[in-house]
Amino acid sequence: MNLKKIGKSNVEVTEIAFGAWAVGGWMWGGTDYKLSVRAIQRAIDLGMTTIDTAPAYGFGLSEKIVGEAIRGKKDKVQILTKYGLRWNTDKGRFFFNSRSNEGKPARMHKYASKASVLIECEESLKRLGIDCIDLYQIHWPDPTTSIEETMEAIDLLIQQGKIKASGVCNYNVNEMKTAAAIVPLASNQVPYSMVKREIEKDVVPYCIRNHIGIIAYSPLQRGVLTGKITHGYKFGEGDNREDLPYFKGENLYKINHFLQKIKTIAEDREITLPQLVINWTMKQPGITCVLVGARSPEQVEENTRAAGFELTDEEINVINNELDKLKLDI
Repeated sequence: MNLKKIGKSNVEVTEIAFGAWAVGGWMWGGTDYKLSVRAIQRAIDLGMTTIDTAPAYGFGLSEKIVGEAIRGKKDKVQILTKYGLRWNTDKGRFFFNSRSNEGKPARMHKYASKASVLIECEESLKRLGIDCIDLYQIHWPDPTTSIEETMEAIDLLIQQGKIKASGVCNYNVNEMKTAAAIVPLASNQVPYSMVKREIEKDVVPYCIRNHIGIIAYSPLQRGVLTGKITHGYKFGEGDNREDLPYFKGENLYKINHFLQKIKTIAEDREITLPQLVINWTMKQPGITCVLVGARSPEQVEENTRAAGFELTDEEINVINNELDKLKLDI
């Protein structure tokens, strides 16, 4: 799988990266630890060597799983993790109530003070079992801490050799401008899919002009673009997707109708719908890397095949024409 530099940094990432949110179990109805480790190891074997995780994914569990999976393979992988979304403090801005994997109440807070960032980095390094994080990203903007203070911590971590490059997640253009004035900004990780394209208005043009990489998360919109979720689908306990508008009523009907329209392209190429959707996403302007989650080696194998072909201009036009007709109530 091709490696691409992220922004102006010296960090390279694969076109498709292993998104480790689901393996942490949080909001996904639990996890199978050993199966998750095998999934990550299979990704590495197939050349998907970039792994994106975060402390909040399973309250540290995702990072621990990644750490075990990369043991003995650290020179082959690129580790992306995050900071600034904490469940073990009442400081910062309350985000939402949650429950840990053990079912205990947990209150998530957006908090990225300088001292907190430095502590979080040490905790992540320990869980991951590494000495340096390739790309360290703020998980969400923290309205209670100035961006300047947060980025001062990141600058210090770069000087200390504990991280290689600085990234942000879910930042708007003004927030990116402020962050980039303190420390070079390698990337912005943002939600982007066929049915969620708001970043095309301003974030994408700004990133292209300023050579900032875009890491797209949820390209399958948490599974709704796989075509496997239809009306009456039974979600597991702890899976919050059924409460999201993409999975309800007329929206779900329209999305599945759209997928049927483009399914012929996948059938002609002898690929799956998810592979088609992922490939379209990774080829969009400004996109450096697409995060795709997996919970088993078999899912990993399917995901990696999405990088194995090139859509023609005609196929892209067919997809885009159908997308133009898709009007969702979101």
